[in-house]
Amino acid sequence: MPAKMNLQYHDDKELLNIVKTHSDYDEILQKDNRWPILYHLSPIRQNILNWYPFDPNGNCLEIGAGCGAITGMLCQKLAKVTAVELSKRRAAINFERNKAYDNLEIIVGNLNNIVFDEKFDYITLIGVLEYAGSFTKTQNPYLDFLKKIRALLKPEGRLFIAIENRYGLKYFSGAKEDHTGRYFDGIEGYEGIDWVRTFGKEELINLLEEAGFCDNIFYYPHPDYKMPIEIYSDDMLPDGQTFLQSAPNFDFERFVLFDESKAFKGIVANRQFDFFANSFLVDCGV
Repeated sequence: MPAKMNLQYHDDKELLNIVKTHSDYDEILQKDNRWPILYHLSPIRQNILNWYPFDPNGNCLEIGAGCGAITGMLCQKLAKVTAVELSKRRAAINFERNKAYDNLEIIVGNLNNIVFDEKFDYITLIGVLEYAGSFTKTQNPYLDFLKKIRALLKPEGRLFIAIENRYGLKYFSGAKEDHTGRYFDGIEGYEGIDWVRTFGKEELINLLEEAGFCDNIFYYPHPDYKMPIEIYSDDMLPDGQTFLQSAPNFDFERFVLFDESKAFKGIVANRQFDFFANSFLVDCGV
């Protein structure tokens, strides 16, 4: 039985046409260097969780599944995947590229408006939490969204959050804020911006604990969670001999005010890597 989806989709969109006519995207990626193509089709995206020892009998709720960059990997590792996506167009692309999986269901809609008849072993928020202010219309959208998710987890379930660090070194060295496209927005506290927000490590810990997640394991994807080449943990941090490459900005032009690789050496020596890491991956439990 093929994957299910409850939407109509348009077949005249470029990315949809690509996934309809290609099962191997290597040739596309070699010829087309546009960021949307790289972001949605690169297999490097799967590195964020393809190493995790999932229970093969478990089920997963993938919130903000987008165009399915990691959906197929989750389907390979788990008994059932439920992918939720706000955009009909992106859900259609996800469906087209992953329709062979019989353990996948795709739902289009706002998670806050969906009623589930089951709870989940795993829930993923890969590049989603930062946008909670735009689709959760409450006084405390980030906290309330996390509380909603906690209610969907089984007692021993795990939530995975991948998100940029507002104090990532790349933002100090001249990269534009990933979401607003402006310099220093996150560092300066997103003044005048209410639709997106990232967090420093302590802010994120406090937010998670207030939402009821008290068993939180931090990982540090490098150069970031979007295109992770390496993933460090508090038990295995980079050392003085580690070369940490500067973070590219594929979607925006950027300044290079200093050599991030050299700066990271001093940051690592002073045990501040977790503060300046460009991204976080957090494995969260109650």
